[in-house]
Amino acid sequence: TSMEVVLHYRPHQRDLIKLQKFAEAAVKEFPIRQLPRFTPWFPNDLYRLPLKPKKLPPVISCEEAEELKQLSTPSEYVTGSPDYDCTKNLLEFQSNVKHGQTLIQAQTVQTPINLENQGDLPPNGKQKLKRSWSVSLPSPKLKEKILPLSQELQNNLERLKLHAFYRAKWTIEQSICNNQNLEDIWIKLNRLIKQNELPSCNATIQRSVGQIWIFCDILYCEYVRNILREKLSLTDKMNLLVHKFGIIFSL
Repeated sequence: TSMEVVLHYRPHQRDLIKLQKFAEAAVKEFPIRQLPRFTPWFPNDLYRLPLKPKKLPPVISCEEAEELKQLSTPSEYVTGSPDYDCTKNLLEFQSNVKHGQTLIQAQTVQTPINLENQGDLPPNGKQKLKRSWSVSLPSPKLKEKILPLSQELQNNLERLKLHAFYRAKWTIEQSICNNQNLEDIWIKLNRLIKQNELPSCNATIQRSVGQIWIFCDILYCEYVRNILREKLSLTDKMNLLVHKFGIIFSL
């Protein structure tokens, strides 16, 4: 088979012998090197592992396994009102929800207490839940109601170089509940979140310290505070906290 080769060269490189050798070398086939057979660096023996642990795996007794099984059983939810059910009318807890269907904006997650506090267990041996969560998604209908941030809060954000979508926390304590029970406040707050009146909010009740924490974007914090004051009849000021920055605003 013949091959046509076009060789471009500079005017001062007109040595025909050198050009011919250069062209011949360019079209010469590359040498193929025979690779040596692969030999693993470790012994190729499936019956004898190269690495072995120094210690044997831990062994748990049948009694300990049964104890852990009892501690991991779900316990009943504790609220101030026995008839209250956070999951009522929520799509994610209904059996007829189709895959991919939009869920309602509120849900409750229950977290048991630490195993270190086993001495606080009731006589029946079941654990009582000390913390609960409620989560909401923003609604486009609320955009018209939400006003721009106050000048004081805007100045604080500019000074601390915080973005309006940083997460912040309002804290509800018994002292500002206006003679209401903290559990009753938590039930009302769950209803507000389920009705999607608190944009971008998720809340948790910390029964061990007697507080309710409401997390929201700073962009909606003043609107959320006004709704909390109006719907929950809260008194006194509340401090707005941001992680690693502390209190940045009071309202």
